[in-house]
Amino acid sequence: MIAFIKGTVASYTADSVVIDHGGMGWQIAYPHTDELHLNEEITVYTYLHYSDMDLSLYGFSSPQEKELFLRLISVKGLGPRTAMNMLSKASADNIITAVETGNVALLKKMPGIGAKTASQIVLDLKGKLVAVETNKKTADKTQSYSQEIQDALEGLKNLGYRQADLGSAANIMAEKPGLSTAEYLRMGLRYLASHSNS
Repeated sequence: MIAFIKGTVASYTADSVVIDHGGMGWQIAYPHTDELHLNEEITVYTYLHYSDMDLSLYGFSSPQEKELFLRLISVKGLGPRTAMNMLSKASADNIITAVETGNVALLKKMPGIGAKTASQIVLDLKGKLVAVETNKKTADKTQSYSQEIQDALEGLKNLGYRQADLGSAANIMAEKPGLSTAEYLRMGLRYLASHSNS
């Protein structure tokens, strides 16, 4: 089992990335290619899927996201490609919340998920997904920043920015201590705008 691969981004498409690790190019299905930049170093947590017809590597931004993927593909009728598409359209926390609250309507909006599969996901996984683990990881990290930075990050989150984007923005804010929440918010918006266009 390949637990993770650490290397540089050699290339990427809408749904996969090639990571250069030790001179070898690993092609990995990845749900967050919109966050990648060429030649940056990243760590991708991986799952090797094999069958008579397929041998593929699936990659994730965190161990928690990988664990959610494994739970999803344990649901009858839900394959790895469909689970990967779900993670590309919604955050792990949003999927967990939908399952735990029985929000079948939200699950049905995801690519490849019909009413029967959405109901099966809730039936099989409700009560088995612990959102606290991912939320605690985020809370532990953000609590190391000042209250003004935390408030600015919350504002960015409310504006629709993904949690995966906020860590880098927080690091930029932390380089200039003593600013107000509004100043950090503007700084974060500028950073995220340039990041998304690069």
